[in-house]
Amino acid sequence: MTITEIDLSENKGKVAMQIVRACEQYGFFTVVNHGVPDDVIQTLEYESFHFFSRPMSEKMAAGPDHVKPYGYGCNTIGPNGDVGRLEYLTLSTNPSSPQSIIPMSQLIPKRRLEFCNAACEYVDGVRKLTCMLLSLTARGLGFDKASILTDLIRNDNSDSILRLNHYPPSIDNGIGFGEHSDPQIFTLLRSNDVPGLQIYVGNDEWISVPPNPSAFCVFVGDTLHAMTNGRFVSVRHRAITNSSEPRMSIAFFGAPSLEEWIYALPGMVTPNRPLLYNPFTWGQYKANLYSGTLRLADDRFGIFRVGSSST
Repeated sequence: MTITEIDLSENKGKVAMQIVRACEQYGFFTVVNHGVPDDVIQTLEYESFHFFSRPMSEKMAAGPDHVKPYGYGCNTIGPNGDVGRLEYLTLSTNPSSPQSIIPMSQLIPKRRLEFCNAACEYVDGVRKLTCMLLSLTARGLGFDKASILTDLIRNDNSDSILRLNHYPPSIDNGIGFGEHSDPQIFTLLRSNDVPGLQIYVGNDEWISVPPNPSAFCVFVGDTLHAMTNGRFVSVRHRAITNSSEPRMSIAFFGAPSLEEWIYALPGMVTPNRPLLYNPFTWGQYKANLYSGTLRLADDRFGIFRVGSSST
């Protein structure tokens, strides 16, 4: 198969339909001419490499004493003990959170101000891009108001996350981050010019996504899957390590506020597509996510499925 690449400089009606088709087919596409300045992207990548180059004792200062899933981590991924070959730094983008960029930057060794400024500029640019994509998605689905999706990210209490992933070279090209889907609405990921990302396309087939530093990869998350009543695919993906070069990926996980109710959008429930999930809040779904080793939407939605004995 060919990865769908969407040029955001083209006709917006055409782009909206391309996004919907890609979300329905595999839940994944890439975008170019996205409007996030190159210098903003390059600056955060530079600061990220600088952070991960520091001694372990310095990096750990931003790590285990902080509320999961935020702060620095290495190899063990998340609260459920998943294991990967990477190190990462996870930050809240909610300014009122003690785990957000500004307070957490004070724990980062060296170049604190430079890192903080770079991360804040990046989040500002990628949040705007996420809202643009959600606006186009709403248009492609036939909604008159883009706000039906964009308000979820623009909310002052949005639970969106910025995550920096560093994959050191590994001699055997092993699994850097195992198979999973993202629980949020949209994930926007940018990586350096090193291969490693793979997406699942069915029939036990994984395909590699060619690296393109000028593009953003866009993943449909579980929440958008639920809001479209299963019409959009919550894409499974994983990362493979490279034998000779380090890979850096920077991900923005666009999420609603913890109190936001998630339910099927108007028109998504039809006689041919009956309701799949009972309404739930993002906070409830997030709590269920962290209650066990639940890597995929099929497992995470268990208690929220229509007809589930737990609902």
